[in-house]
Amino acid sequence: MKIRLSLLLIIICATATHVIAADPTATTYSWTDCQGSAKPYPAPTQAYDYPDTLTPVMINHVGRHGARYPATPRHTSTLLKALRLANEQGTITARGRELMALTEKVVTYSDGRWGALDTLGMAEQRGIASRMLANYPMLFGSNTVEAISSYSPRCIMSMYEFTHQLSRLDNKVELRTASGRKYSPLMRFFDGNPDYSTYRKSDTLAATIDSYTRANVPLNALYRVLGNKFSSDMSLPDVAMAEYSVLAGLQAMGLDCDISRYLTPQEYNALWGVFNLRQYLQHSTSTLSAIPSDIASPLLLDIIASTDGFISGDNTSTVHLRFGHAETLMPLLALMHLPGCYYLTNYFDTVGMHWRDFQVVPMAANLQLILFRSDSGRYYLRTDLNEEPVTLIPGDTSIYVPWTKARAYFDRCIPLYY
Repeated sequence: MKIRLSLLLIIICATATHVIAADPTATTYSWTDCQGSAKPYPAPTQAYDYPDTLTPVMINHVGRHGARYPATPRHTSTLLKALRLANEQGTITARGRELMALTEKVVTYSDGRWGALDTLGMAEQRGIASRMLANYPMLFGSNTVEAISSYSPRCIMSMYEFTHQLSRLDNKVELRTASGRKYSPLMRFFDGNPDYSTYRKSDTLAATIDSYTRANVPLNALYRVLGNKFSSDMSLPDVAMAEYSVLAGLQAMGLDCDISRYLTPQEYNALWGVFNLRQYLQHSTSTLSAIPSDIASPLLLDIIASTDGFISGDNTSTVHLRFGHAETLMPLLALMHLPGCYYLTNYFDTVGMHWRDFQVVPMAANLQLILFRSDSGRYYLRTDLNEEPVTLIPGDTSIYVPWTKARAYFDRCIPLYY
């Protein structure tokens, strides 16, 4: 009896120790979600009705480009360099040779198309356009749609796919499209802002990202492909993150792969968490700096101006489309403090539980600010993130917010120096 009791106590103690040792901040997101910002667009499964007393009169749409080929060959080059070195050293595993062939396939598919919108990305934009027209047909017809894009080809192509679909479905609509570097202050403000440039080059940001990366990147997955005896002066955490980027971006470029052949769910979550934190610190408000989101102020001011102009009658365009990047939307959504897009903490290991790039900026992510007019003539604003209504003002559960109240809130979001 005493032996049985002792064994039971040992089991209980071992179980308690395991529970205590478990990381409470570890995430368990799905294979799909761990693609992060490379996750293909999660199209909504239903349309959202609005009260009979409200009539849609205008939409401001800010969208990210659709799914694309890898933006640059940087990650494939880093991963291939390590895999080929392991092959030369004779340490590479069978799984490593498989990964090397897959990475070479990515390079072949992307040759001449780095960063280009692919067929999936085109379909994503057409789908969003189709649903917009189906949900708000009164805003099209003979009305004017104005669209602008950053100078990036994948953003321009996203704009053209979107507007082309509108014209296919309603050939009476008047379309005005424009793109180029003159729109960079609105769509690529992250390129030319000196304060942001200084922040990106700061030792504080670099040290924070580096320490978190080294503490959280699981290297076992890398050794399973490179071999335990692999030797190199390459930064193994950087190689591991390159492997993550290559694998996470496969579906967006139309390649199928069983990620579990290379990573466990825990490893994929850990690698995603590192990448997610990098995006959070670089492009959202954090305790390190508010600059990454403050620089989106010109875009929010433009949205305010276009809405005010429509209400006053100075601007008759019913639909305003803007096409940019994940780096356009992340700051804007944080500036607006939208749910799930704004999170402040000194404990960066909790970021992945509250700020998730796959929810904030999947491929073709978009913000739609829909203006309604009531029977009494008052204007109301509904805020949709990725075509799902969200609350606009923290602490206020209203989905339909009087424009005067929404505008006052936007004014408070924008720093005084803008």
